[in-house]
Amino acid sequence: MTLVIVGVIVLVLLILIPSTVKIVPEYERGVLFRLGRLVGQRGPGLFLIIPFVDRMVKVDLRIVTMDVPSQEVITKDNVTVRVNAVIYFRVVNPSDSVVKVLDHIRATSQIGQTTLRNVLGQHEMDELLSQREKLNQRLTQIIDENTDPWGVKVSTVEIKEVELPEQMKRMMAAQAEAERERRAKIIHADGEFQASARLAEAGAIIAKEPTTLQLRYLQTLTEIAADKNSTIIFPVPIDFLKALSRYAEGTDKK
Repeated sequence: MTLVIVGVIVLVLLILIPSTVKIVPEYERGVLFRLGRLVGQRGPGLFLIIPFVDRMVKVDLRIVTMDVPSQEVITKDNVTVRVNAVIYFRVVNPSDSVVKVLDHIRATSQIGQTTLRNVLGQHEMDELLSQREKLNQRLTQIIDENTDPWGVKVSTVEIKEVELPEQMKRMMAAQAEAERERRAKIIHADGEFQASARLAEAGAIIAKEPTTLQLRYLQTLTEIAADKNSTIIFPVPIDFLKALSRYAEGTDKK
């Protein structure tokens, strides 16, 4: 009889100990309910609860990385794009994350998808491509404000990819090519202007000192000789031709 009683006691202890002794890791907290009422949070470490009276819900405090599924967004300038993002968040108030929302991870995902469509729909396509950092900050602020009552802190929201229609990609490529061509023409025209200004200055100097023209002829001959061409064109000074012309006129008069 004594052995039976001891066996029953041991069996009861084996049943009660797992439901009485609780161990919560460092990265979790236990939200404790007693007869349905919120008592508070426990952990980390080992603690005891009252069996069949207390109920504990564990909440993970680590940062959650959650992908926002690709959303179809119509921008302010009526361009349809598909955008996906990633949200980094963590629980800062375990009691609120259990009491005030049914599933804080799913709720954060839904508010992230809705906010992504609403915010990006208020901007033009060029802003989505060039002002991504500003949009990330705006998304983070709005989602964090909505999840704050649930005890959830959103640290970062990053737009991962903006998918454009193929026709829009071709149009943007044509626009970029036209822009590069425009800049090339401007640079070429600016170079011609600077070259003409330099030539005008050189002409003014040569007009003052005719000897410089002779030196230029000799330099040209040196450059031609360096190429080892079979034909050399020797430029004759105009003053020399004028002198020959005057000599010929004097001979004819005689």
